[in-house]
Amino acid sequence: MTKEERQSLIGYLFAEKCSCVIRNGKDIRVFRERGVKDLYRLLKEEPEFLKGAFVADKVVGKAAAALMILGGVKELFAGVASFPALELCRKTGLWVGCIHEVSYIVNRMQTGWCPLEIRCKNLETPEECRIKIEEFINIQFKNQ
Repeated sequence: MTKEERQSLIGYLFAEKCSCVIRNGKDIRVFRERGVKDLYRLLKEEPEFLKGAFVADKVVGKAAAALMILGGVKELFAGVASFPALELCRKTGLWVGCIHEVSYIVNRMQTGWCPLEIRCKNLETPEECRIKIEEFINIQFKNQ
């Protein structure tokens, strides 16, 4: 994938106000869910789409980073990435470019840490994070 193709996907991410754009080969998909729902669903239902993909994502916390690593994403661009997410990516060899690095991802009410950022904060591996993500998602679905 060329630098221009990457820039085009990043531009699309911000112009179309989507949450995430993923390209694998010639296939490009646009996602609009908040949080890690789209990444989690992809990892569960179509893990082959993530393997070797380029991801442009607006906000990447440690949970999202863990899902991308588990899926075998090759390159990641983040508008905003947390220090815990960047540290996990560097430890596992996932290449990341980002505009803003932040201490943590904030919750939707802007009152503190994102719930998944808290749950994954002290975990060492993407596999450990996945367990916490699944628990969180199962609680969310139960409460809907």
